[in-house]
Amino acid sequence: MLDGVGKVSPHGLGSAQGLAQPAPVVTTPNPAAVAETLPTDFGTVLGRMTLEAISTLKQGEEVAVAGVRGQATTQQVVEAVMASEQTLQASIAIRDKVVSAYLEISRMTI
Repeated sequence: MLDGVGKVSPHGLGSAQGLAQPAPVVTTPNPAAVAETLPTDFGTVLGRMTLEAISTLKQGEEVAVAGVRGQATTQQVVEAVMASEQTLQASIAIRDKVVSAYLEISRMTI
């Protein structure tokens, strides 16, 4: 078998002689630290998502304006606009689901 330098390795396939195998990295997060960072209710999650969406849209707008002024590259403008577009599409999908759920709840008999 080829050993990566163009020579045939006498050990065949699966030989890793002379190569150090990386040790697997296993980390276990502290449950208390994870619990502190996770929001506890739907309103908090939705609020954070909304603020992140607004921030992404503002950033996309700022980069687009900077691109028009010649202060940002075309790639930066495209990446920012695509991120804004993806955020807007996700926001619309979430809004549609919320409206649909509201309409379904309003049709329920009491």
